[in-house]
Amino acid sequence: MTKGIANTFGAYQTYYETGLLAHESPSNISWIGSIQAFLLLFVGGLITGPIYDAGYLRGLVIAGSVSGVTGMMMTSICKEYWQVVLAQGVLVGCGSGCLLLPSVAVMPQYFTKRRAFATGIGAAGSSLGGVIYPIVFHELQPRIGFGWATRVIAFIMLGTLMIPILVMRARVFPSTRRPLFDKNILRSIPYDLFSLGEFFGFMGMYIPFYYVTSYSIAHNIANENLSFYLLTLLNVGSIFGRIVPNFFADVTGPLNITFPFILFCSIIAFCWTSVHSLGQMVVFCLSYGCFSGTFVSITGPALATLSNDMSLVGTHMGMSFTF
Repeated sequence: MTKGIANTFGAYQTYYETGLLAHESPSNISWIGSIQAFLLLFVGGLITGPIYDAGYLRGLVIAGSVSGVTGMMMTSICKEYWQVVLAQGVLVGCGSGCLLLPSVAVMPQYFTKRRAFATGIGAAGSSLGGVIYPIVFHELQPRIGFGWATRVIAFIMLGTLMIPILVMRARVFPSTRRPLFDKNILRSIPYDLFSLGEFFGFMGMYIPFYYVTSYSIAHNIANENLSFYLLTLLNVGSIFGRIVPNFFADVTGPLNITFPFILFCSIIAFCWTSVHSLGQMVVFCLSYGCFSGTFVSITGPALATLSNDMSLVGTHMGMSFTF
């Protein structure tokens, strides 16, 4: 649910522009997804850390599940812009944030080798959600309406979230509560530069996910039906981008993987302005999805290598994700 539902917002962006929120500008509508993505990283990076360390893993998973599913249910009955902001932006964003840290922190405890690869496989679940949810919304919305299409997605979320609620367990918790903020790590130039790179990277990374559908329709690259599947292709590419590079990251080191993949991701993003045909758009979506997926999945292992105190690696990740 965490980043998978965030990657789905492009389908809602297009629908809102032509339907429910047609009176709002595309920029105003995109704030809904931006708030959701911000709260995903802010809540998941800074706020939930001490709660997790205190042993409330199950509470975080339940709270995140309830908030996320409730947010989508409330979205299904929204009529006004501010209602969608509160439901899909704030409620879903906070719910996703509550689930982010548990999913990242628990998995490495079960692996002594190939941790980056295991993390990549786990992160690929978000991309899989980004493949399924837009198709569900696109196929059901014309048949049963916006409200029930969104409720179906909420029910899918509820069913899949029951699995971590029932089986997710941490093997160990920190012996002492970690601080919320560690000023000493800010003296590390590599950490500061990497966090700055994250800031600019995440600032622009979701733009294609939000606008590729509406862009393709506006520029007559694809019809309305086909353009929805371009968002799916972005997430398909992201599945490979989250798994394959992480396999090699265990050998070469995550930082050595991060730089070239982020460089190519930036180059591909600039190439978007030169896309004028469906074939070019398909190549763009698969390529951008792949390289941006690496950026999402490799940041955790990369930050772990930059931490100067492994007992505070959770704090350092939370600080970096927040900024």
